[in-house]
Amino acid sequence: MYKRKRIVIALGGNALGNTLPEQMIAVKSTAKALCDLIEDGHQVVVVHGNGPQVGMINNAMAALSREDPKQPNTPLSVCVAMSQAYIGYDLQNALREELRKRGFVRTPVVTVVTQVRVDPDDPAFQNPSKPIGHFMSKEEAEHAEKAYGYIMKEDAGRGYRRVVASPKPVEIVEQDAINSLVDANKIVICCGGGGIPVTLQGDHLKGASAVIDKDFASCLLAKQLGADMLIILTAVEKVAVNFGKENEEWLDDLTVSQAEKYIEEGHFAAGSMLPKVQAAVDFASSGPDRTAMITLLSKAKDGIRGETGTRIHL
Repeated sequence: MYKRKRIVIALGGNALGNTLPEQMIAVKSTAKALCDLIEDGHQVVVVHGNGPQVGMINNAMAALSREDPKQPNTPLSVCVAMSQAYIGYDLQNALREELRKRGFVRTPVVTVVTQVRVDPDDPAFQNPSKPIGHFMSKEEAEHAEKAYGYIMKEDAGRGYRRVVASPKPVEIVEQDAINSLVDANKIVICCGGGGIPVTLQGDHLKGASAVIDKDFASCLLAKQLGADMLIILTAVEKVAVNFGKENEEWLDDLTVSQAEKYIEEGHFAAGSMLPKVQAAVDFASSGPDRTAMITLLSKAKDGIRGETGTRIHL
């Protein structure tokens, strides 16, 4: 018999689709998988990605500023806030509907628009590398650099894209509110897209032109919540070493030291599986009773039962 757990779940982008209509469909199947865990008695806190969504908002706001010279350019931090709100809106309604179908009529679901503080001296700000938004011609890129102060980089012959920093999360500003909601048995959606990146300037929280990796934010959230598990959902059922090669090996169970060895050997791609494994290792290292798991959304329930997924622990 397995123990009921407090679980932070980091949803990958494939759980939300790429457009508004796709998202409306995707959140229904996502809600069913999450409600399977809730129905089993687990306390679930949800973090989601926002890559396609924040890019779409950023493009729309940039188009508006080009059409109307009086309309100032919208900061990236505001675009992240917008994405948190509308993804949370769809996701909480899908969860509420699915819960009611299963007889959980009075189970509240709430989205917390979440700010995450980053260090202004984080080295990532000196080397922006995270591409966002649409591709541009060289002329359009030069205009964006002059008009908006964007940093533009050529992307593999496909055109130019804006790049921003991806600093590590330091503090979840709304952590106390999230703790209170979770302790009161509410289902909480928070830290969407890794959180709205902010830096502390005196008493003021100032939005930063950055994107925080949602898996690192989920790890920090899980540690601060005292979670039993961090589940990072992705497009594969398990983590592999020698991925795509003849000697490919799918991994069921890893100690922190084994996972760190595989990271050092370069088995995981940066911007893909590497941050997921790093976040899983960070969480699992934070306590003897803490386990991280990487798997598919549809396999999360089986993974908690120990039947699949890659589990990482001390």
